[in-house]
Amino acid sequence: MSRFFGFLLSPLHHLAFFIILIVFQPIQWLSLKIGGYKAHKTSVDWLNFFLTSAYYILGNTVKFVNHHNLPTNRPIIFAANHQSMYDIPPLIWFLRKYHAKFISKIELTKNIPSISFNLKYGGGANIDRKDKKQSLGEIMKLGERMHKNTWSAVIFPEGTRSKNGVMKEFQIGGISVLLKKAPDALIVPIAIENSWKVVKNGSVWLHAFIPLKFTVLQPIEPAGKDVLALIKQAETEVREFIEK
Repeated sequence: MSRFFGFLLSPLHHLAFFIILIVFQPIQWLSLKIGGYKAHKTSVDWLNFFLTSAYYILGNTVKFVNHHNLPTNRPIIFAANHQSMYDIPPLIWFLRKYHAKFISKIELTKNIPSISFNLKYGGGANIDRKDKKQSLGEIMKLGERMHKNTWSAVIFPEGTRSKNGVMKEFQIGGISVLLKKAPDALIVPIAIENSWKVVKNGSVWLHAFIPLKFTVLQPIEPAGKDVLALIKQAETEVREFIEK
């Protein structure tokens, strides 16, 4: 049933998604030119609100759960499992007050309406996976911006998406580099559930009536702790929550 209705509703969802991207391309450009970073960020926040709303065309739902009073006066590294591209708009919208930035593939900075513009000018890190030196430099610059501006970052430590919902091991690299440049950052795990089910038959014919859920887990203070232990703790929190 989920697949059948997904087949019927996917074209409407894709059309709405594309229209939103097209409409917000000039809005972002004007916001950046006229109002600078603050206005541009506001436009990006609302872009992702509408992109998230497009999920409902499929009958899918989005629930974001956060029972923790997270600080806004220090950087945060949100470490989440990664299941599909549908993870990203809700994270941007629901974490908007923390100025959360992403580490993205440099290929995405070209030819995608709204998304490419935001990646170029939004303050995240755009990395070339074939160039370790460039990737390291970009992540270090992001860490510096986090420390200077009290921004946060969302990082997917698995490295690649899980296509079946089964978590991979968290890698040490990105978080370790960010902590070197933003040593006061709080580590906050986020458990993402069910977004892989939307795309389990590909990104064209999606599944309908999928309840996507994002849960903020217990924050981890990094002070005095080994980085490897921090990452393992974050991974354990996410894995235990998803698998329980």
